[in-house]
Amino acid sequence: MTKQIADFKLVQKQDFGRSVLLKLRAEQALPEIAPGQFVQVRVDGSPNTYLRRPISIHDVDFQHNEITLLVQQVGEGTRHLAMAEMGNVINMVMPLGNGFSLPEKGEIVLLVGGGIGIAPLFYFAKVLVENDIRPMLLLGGKTESDLLRLADYQQLGETFVTTEDGSLGEKGFVTMHSVWQNQDFDKIYVCGPKPMMKAVAKMAAEKDVWCEVSLENLMACGLGACLCCVEDTVDGHVCVCKEGPVFNTRRLKW
Repeated sequence: MTKQIADFKLVQKQDFGRSVLLKLRAEQALPEIAPGQFVQVRVDGSPNTYLRRPISIHDVDFQHNEITLLVQQVGEGTRHLAMAEMGNVINMVMPLGNGFSLPEKGEIVLLVGGGIGIAPLFYFAKVLVENDIRPMLLLGGKTESDLLRLADYQQLGETFVTTEDGSLGEKGFVTMHSVWQNQDFDKIYVCGPKPMMKAVAKMAAEKDVWCEVSLENLMACGLGACLCCVEDTVDGHVCVCKEGPVFNTRRLKW
């Protein structure tokens, strides 16, 4: 898959408090981008941010050469990205890694996202709908304010919600939602905190259901050279940025 290093102009910004939505437009046509892939973003103006920051791809508009990122502010680099102003130029390497596998038509598909892990599931759900596959979505957060763009996700498929404080949807974790008792699934796709992904993967294994997860290991180069994002698999230690970030859970030594 072709990779590019390109300048993008910030054309739309939406502030969600701790997170920010950045819509970025390039002058040239975008390469093929698979759901689940990510970009490495150069952070300009941050004196202590030496490396690019890996950000999952939230949405793609090929007609307008636009990539949308949903960025959570967790450190100096992402805080600087969140302070970008309209018209600012942001340089990115993209697309990187390997994305989700597409299910077959007719399969019952569940996308499970926790916290900022919901970000790559939006583009994935949109691609599924474009391929005549309407997914079900299960989204979780600590509180209602963590469930960003909920109405937009609901347009893409039947959406279930959990919050730890019970402020929206069913109270508890995504693994506790009643949908697990009321519906069987052919394939499950997960992104979020690692304990959550492990818990869902265990449930899938007990039901003998095919499952993919998108790992969020700490990354530096994004190309498999620095070895800081290594994950132990049945095939040995592999770099998440190059072999993943999406893995079938049967490959992982969880």
